[in-house]
Amino acid sequence: MNEQDTIRSQVRQTYGDVARQVLEGPETSSCSPGCCVGPRPDASTTLGYDGSQLDTVPEGANLGLGCGNPQVFAELEAGQTVLDLGSGGGIDCFLAAKAVGETGKVIGVDMTPDMITLARRNAGDDHPTVSFRLGEIENLPVADAQVDVIISNCVINLSPDKAQVMREAFRVLRPGGRLAIGDVVATAPIPERIQEHAAAYAGCVAGAISVEDLRHALKAAGFVDIEVAIDPRMQEAIASWMPGEGIEDVIASARIKAKKPEDGSCCAPSCCEEPASA
Repeated sequence: MNEQDTIRSQVRQTYGDVARQVLEGPETSSCSPGCCVGPRPDASTTLGYDGSQLDTVPEGANLGLGCGNPQVFAELEAGQTVLDLGSGGGIDCFLAAKAVGETGKVIGVDMTPDMITLARRNAGDDHPTVSFRLGEIENLPVADAQVDVIISNCVINLSPDKAQVMREAFRVLRPGGRLAIGDVVATAPIPERIQEHAAAYAGCVAGAISVEDLRHALKAAGFVDIEVAIDPRMQEAIASWMPGEGIEDVIASARIKAKKPEDGSCCAPSCCEEPASA
């Protein structure tokens, strides 16, 4: 198993455990310390969700995961098709469905089978505009140019191939489509002791990249109008993920926006290279 597969396996195991705690009960837990490694519904208010939002989502959808609330800055509109990368129990999908209304559509993609089971159970028959698909965000089970807005909450940092995630996001967006994602970024070099911590990657810490590297990945994929804004209000929550390790000094929550050009063109080297001669 190569390093990327090892990381994916660790992340899948960790979040599968989270889902099983809801599906089967907390006695199924084998959680280790980190952000996103145990259902914490009470944490959602510290992440920017308000009570009126939380009251509208199905029981079991609010796991208290993530590093913010993408609904705050996604600016969703009626009739749009929204894709949630790493949809978990579905909280952001259900909130997005309210925003886009009956004429819109929301797709959640997650690589963890138990999370898909949980999200589909949460949806039941009451959310016909929401669907959940099993798949990796590096290889999205979505056709080209089908999506208006991509949202995500503290998930892309978990991918071992972030450049491929950005290319896939660009592919599935319609011309003029947008990214509106919340994630963690590295604000300083992450100490080796934290990078090597078994829980640190699945715990949304070791996989964080710098703002500069994030901008580069987005630009290389073809995105324009890139904005990365640090949200200092999340630092207290971040500190609680690995208490005493000082991770709040090296990572921060960010609101990340980018756009696919209106004409659908990609001027990045990854998609504008001349074809090789025969």
